[in-house]
Amino acid sequence: QVQLVESGGGLVQAGGSLRLSCAASRSIFSINTKGWYRQAPGKQRELVATVTSGGITNYADSVKGRFTISRDNAKNMAYLQMSSLKPEDTAVYYCNVRGPGNTWNYWGQGTQVTVSS
Repeated sequence: QVQLVESGGGLVQAGGSLRLSCAASRSIFSINTKGWYRQAPGKQRELVATVTSGGITNYADSVKGRFTISRDNAKNMAYLQMSSLKPEDTAVYYCNVRGPGNTWNYWGQGTQVTVSS
C-alpha cells in the first residue's frame, strides 16, 4: 500500500500564493498520472490539475493561468503552485496517483487551503 502525504496548505489572503507538495511513502510504478483534486464544503470533489509521467498537463478551467502542476519522478513527488488565489479556491486539496487504465489509485488525506477576502 502506498501512502500519499500532502503539505503546504494554510491560510492566505486573496491574491496570495501557496505551494502544495505530495510525497509518496515508497516508490511507485513510474508510469502514472499524478493529480490534485479539491473539495469545498457542501460540494463534490473536483479535478484541479493532472500531469502524466510524460509531462502532459490538464487543468480545470477555473485554475488555468493561475495554478501550475509539476512532478519530480526521481523523488516520487508532486507539486501544485497556486498563485492569484481567490476565496473560491478555499477547499481541502487532495493528492492522487493512479496507474495506467486506473488499475490502481491512491489518495492522500488532504490539506486545507483557506483564502480570505
